[in-house]
Amino acid sequence: MLDNSSETNQAIKVHRALGEQTRYRIIQILTKESNLCPADLESRLESVALSTLSHHLKQLAECGLLLSQKKGTYIYYSLNPDTLKKFAPYLLD
Repeated sequence: MLDNSSETNQAIKVHRALGEQTRYRIIQILTKESNLCPADLESRLESVALSTLSHHLKQLAECGLLLSQKKGTYIYYSLNPDTLKKFAPYLLD
């Protein structure tokens, strides 16, 4: 049970982000393979422009589902297991 309004707000943001098909597919891809850059994700998604993908990655990162790590000029994304365990544990099965 969520005990404060900030957790409730984060839960709403997480589930709102997961309610969009492309973002849900990004999470599914990252459950199988982590540390992917946007170009890697773009090649795994069908007909998603890189600019659109960047928007989706931003939404997922803002709600706490993604962690990012910058290496040189690239940003690599992986799942935030703490947020997934708390708000969407079914994605870890």
